[in-house]
Amino acid sequence: MSKKQDGTVNDPFSRLTKAQQTLVMLDFEGGHSNKEIAPKIGLKNETTVSHWRKRSWYEPAFNAYASKAIKGKYKSLALRTLIDLLNAKSEMVQLQSATTILKMAGMLSDNDTPELTRAKVRKANADARVAEARAKSLEDNGQDVATALDAIMNKLTRESDKADSNK
Repeated sequence: MSKKQDGTVNDPFSRLTKAQQTLVMLDFEGGHSNKEIAPKIGLKNETTVSHWRKRSWYEPAFNAYASKAIKGKYKSLALRTLIDLLNAKSEMVQLQSATTILKMAGMLSDNDTPELTRAKVRKANADARVAEARAKSLEDNGQDVATALDAIMNKLTRESDKADSNK
């Protein structure tokens, strides 16, 4: 999506005329007849309202507006409701609301189960043990190599000293 100069996103809804946007908003609210909508958007004929709904721009614009409205107005309300449900009388409702909140936070995926979570923990622990073993092995081998290099350097130094003293 491109941005307009005023910083708003250029989505299908924002590309509509004011009257078309009003139609989409009223349709999203629901409960309005074509006869009620027509004068609100400056149309004399209510059949134009029906025709506009059949146009190719209507559905993408409606979906874009619905997405904006849900994210803006209803997302926080839904989250507050979920938080309130954590104190519900039913333990099942509490569990479902907690699970939904954790999924929204990205801490659970849709296909997580207790068994799968335990398996993931076991795998992570095993991976950690393997990594520790590798690190220790590298550290030990590194010390062996360092010891061997020290021995070689000492031998070279002695040989060099012998060669210097023979001159």
